[in-house]
Amino acid sequence: MPFAIFLGVRLGLAGDELTARLPFAPHLIGNPMIPALHGGVIGAFMEITAMAQLKHHANFDHVPKPIDVNVQYLRSGKPLDTYARAIVKRIGRTISSVEVSAWQETRQSPIATLQAHFLMD
Repeated sequence: MPFAIFLGVRLGLAGDELTARLPFAPHLIGNPMIPALHGGVIGAFMEITAMAQLKHHANFDHVPKPIDVNVQYLRSGKPLDTYARAIVKRIGRTISSVEVSAWQETRQSPIATLQAHFLMD
């Protein structure tokens, strides 16, 4: 996906766990006064992670289409690398449900979470 390339998203696979990494870059800052990552960057990163996990989990030929995405911003994203992992909650015939957690320093302190549903053609 072109936006994932623009963001610099990297995916790593350990067993059946997919971990996404968003390397810090100055163009990802939304508020230079704090400085904090742009909320849209964090949301897009987690959505990309969810789609990648779905594609890996069910081995689809196509990219699943988001139906609804709900992001909970828990704390400011610092100018550091950000990581995310997705859990596929359900894969149905037409709709799938995925949850994502994004963190920076420790996985136990997420900066944001995402819940999304995807259309499975």
